[in-house]
Amino acid sequence: MRRTALLALVLALCCACGAGPSMRPDVAVVEHHEGTPATSTATADAPEPLPVPAQDLNWRDCTGTTLDTLGLAPGPAGLVLECAQLAAPIDAGGAIPGTFTLGALRARGPQTPADSAPLVLTTGAEGSSTATLAALAAGPIGSLLATRPVVALDRRGIGTSTPIDCLTPALRRAMTDLGQFSTPAAGGDAVDAVMTLGRDATTACTDFLEPQELAFDAAHAADDLEQLRSTWDVDRIGLLTVGTGADVGLAYAAAYPDAVGRLVMDSPGAARTDVVTATEGILAGREAALSAFARSCAALACSLGADPHTAVADLARRAAAGELGPVSSNGLATVLTEFLGSPRGDRQSRTREFADVLAAAGRGETADLERLIDAGVEAAGSGQFVARCSDGTGWPTPSRARELRQDWGERFPVFGSDAALSLLLCASWPTTPPPPLPTGLDVGVLTLAGAADPVVGKAGVTSATGAAAAAGARTSTRAWLGSGHPVTTHSDCGQQAVARYLDTGVLPADGGACPG
Repeated sequence: MRRTALLALVLALCCACGAGPSMRPDVAVVEHHEGTPATSTATADAPEPLPVPAQDLNWRDCTGTTLDTLGLAPGPAGLVLECAQLAAPIDAGGAIPGTFTLGALRARGPQTPADSAPLVLTTGAEGSSTATLAALAAGPIGSLLATRPVVALDRRGIGTSTPIDCLTPALRRAMTDLGQFSTPAAGGDAVDAVMTLGRDATTACTDFLEPQELAFDAAHAADDLEQLRSTWDVDRIGLLTVGTGADVGLAYAAAYPDAVGRLVMDSPGAARTDVVTATEGILAGREAALSAFARSCAALACSLGADPHTAVADLARRAAAGELGPVSSNGLATVLTEFLGSPRGDRQSRTREFADVLAAAGRGETADLERLIDAGVEAAGSGQFVARCSDGTGWPTPSRARELRQDWGERFPVFGSDAALSLLLCASWPTTPPPPLPTGLDVGVLTLAGAADPVVGKAGVTSATGAAAAAGARTSTRAWLGSGHPVTTHSDCGQQAVARYLDTGVLPADGGACPG
């Protein structure tokens, strides 16, 4: 593999999640649920159009630097990425004085109408909003940007927002490896080692952030969206939430229901679900995505042989046994998850290149795989740890983690054991109330759901959509039959459904599907 190709692969894996785009025509197979009409869910009075900002942020062109930093392709001709910063109160209620600087990214294409209202994109703790938008904008699918600009706002401490530097590089690497290469205390095991890492990380970050340590959850992220709306001087905004960004969107709808003009939940994480239940759904999504990769790899006669799934499982077993040098089992699992979710327009070449990296590691040549792991450690930073711990509820005890490690290790052999251990990293974090759910929401909510999502799984779709419906919202779910995260990054059919809904405010009939 050429060095330049490998470098691009490394950078792309670390900046955004998604999978090969669906370049098929806009075809939806409508599967009507019992009792669901075969027509759209339009009401007699169509919702008002989204308003154009009366004021704006101080945008500057950052197309080249953003694409270079994230290792993305140049994108379509005429693509413009613009960066800005937004000062938001640390606490909207005024309990803690001061502000936090948030990073924003606006994407426009050559066809984007100059007078169209923007769509606001927000992710959860699993990644950067601006990196997710950049990957979407630089990809081969442009249906959404052809209708309006999209603005991403990074969460506190993540992406282009002011960083949180509370974890040393050594501690971040040990957390990625889940203490596999640490010397265990007398009588201790892997569970004890990870508990110690989590306590050390929690102490370092809460001391660093005090008295702001509880100001990084989904509810505060929702307040940051409100600061953006206020700065724009508009009465309503359209929201596109990605992954566990659904928690942010629902929290925003709970706190500011009249300010929600449109709400799209792309691949939503589970709402008000404990982390054990949510993680089990995520593991099912990872196994499904790995199976899809294995089928594609075998069809391409890739270097992993006739049975790529078994080859990857054996690699994971050897990593756990310490047979791959400095490559830990969780380091390998993290790289696998990033690749299975990453956008890759050149699917066949990317699949072959990644298979070559894994096959080389199986022969003892781990340098390329180590570079991927190192890049992932560098990209994650401290902010994602803080946000993940702040958003989660129901972190398991050490004894429960031991049970899950046995159970999940048998059911999900590539990812399960380490996923159980990783839950202990946040077990010492201060308990915060779960983000609020809306109680009254008079707007249609469109949900996109991937069939094999390695980042959040698909089990959260029911709870997230149910939370919106319980608040009185009309809902519609469009399935995507592909593998990856999120849907809008790689399905033209999905983007077109979003664009139509944003334009009219009218939901498509519930139960449609986009090809994979």
